[in-house]
Amino acid sequence: MMLRLCVALLLALATSVEGQAQGVPRLTLADAEGRALKNHPEILSGEFAAQAAQETVHEARSAYYPTAYASVTGVASETGSRIAAGGLNNPIIFDRLAAGVAVGQLVTDFGRTGDLVGSFSLRADAQRQEVGARRADVVLQVDRAYFAVLRAQAVQRVAQATVAARQDGVDQVTALAASKLRSGLDVSFARVNLADAQLLLSQAQNDVQSAFAVLSAAMGGATTATYELAEEPMPALPSDGDRLVSDALRDRPDVAAARLAAQSAARFADAEHALVLPSVSAVAATGVAPYRQAGSLNEHYAAAGVNVNVPLTNGGLYRARGAEATLRARAEEQRVQDIENRVARDVRTAWLDARTAFERMGLTDQLLAQASDAADLVQARYDLGLSSVVELSDALLRKTQAEIQQATARHDYQIRMAALRFQIGAVR
Repeated sequence: MMLRLCVALLLALATSVEGQAQGVPRLTLADAEGRALKNHPEILSGEFAAQAAQETVHEARSAYYPTAYASVTGVASETGSRIAAGGLNNPIIFDRLAAGVAVGQLVTDFGRTGDLVGSFSLRADAQRQEVGARRADVVLQVDRAYFAVLRAQAVQRVAQATVAARQDGVDQVTALAASKLRSGLDVSFARVNLADAQLLLSQAQNDVQSAFAVLSAAMGGATTATYELAEEPMPALPSDGDRLVSDALRDRPDVAAARLAAQSAARFADAEHALVLPSVSAVAATGVAPYRQAGSLNEHYAAAGVNVNVPLTNGGLYRARGAEATLRARAEEQRVQDIENRVARDVRTAWLDARTAFERMGLTDQLLAQASDAADLVQARYDLGLSSVVELSDALLRKTQAEIQQATARHDYQIRMAALRFQIGAVR
């Protein structure tokens, strides 16, 4: 037993020294999260979308300001030409070359523009909350991948120690068999146990490399990198699951985004209903005509007026648009209720999973202690010839399984706690 423990410690030390000798960079959880928040394309995409949503607010608010445009017009016409078809008017076409400026200003549309600005502002706020939700999701993926690497490395260390111990057992049984103190069956079982441990080690090494690939992708990298990861302190388990639900409904960015989207839809419905109201605009134009038909046009021109548009009928278009916007606003309200229900469910589930993982750490410690005692007892009986090699192999297998469960329980709990922090909105 002491020999196997020493071999395991030496293997772990050799692995650490080899990593330092090769210059493997050290990475903490905070460093991994920082890299992801800085480089992940999903976050960058969300930030650009939020900036685009903010521009729609400026687009809607532009209706409050005057519009002005300059024009230059040159016309040559046939003498005495008039437009004779295509309209109710019958204007005379004059030869001229003129330049001028026209200005228009909205006086009032009875609140429609204000509702549009409010709707787009709320929508932009919702988009910024969506960026926060994306950031939280990216951090969660990084946390899961980080602890998954630590878990895979823990299993790899167990596998390395198991291979060393099984190799030691093969050497001892082979030497005893050569002295006629053990049978060939014992040697065969020892070699089978060694091969099983080697398969475990091969799978563990593959899992470590796969976990590093997932971690690199979670940090926004296109290539796989290997790091020396630092262990993180064990987080405390919250005692009250119901209080966590209220925290989540208050702090989750996706919940806030859904509420803002519902408010935006309500303001947009108000704006659509205002389409049936009149709109009042002021217009003015001025300019100069240096070349013109003599006797028909003045050298300068200027005019100003007020234009009132009163919708009369359009086949029910405005009524349908108002009804559509109202129904979509109601749909958004129901969507908020659905999200809140799902958040409450997910928080309670995550808290139960974390509590189970916390209890599992203590249970796996007990399981390993009992499996180790049983294996030592069977080993002692086997050495005395009171137990078969089959019993010894079964005891060693159970001990290895207990070691793996004990090694992974810590990081499973940290993964569950990372998920719980995400569910309650504590990840930013």
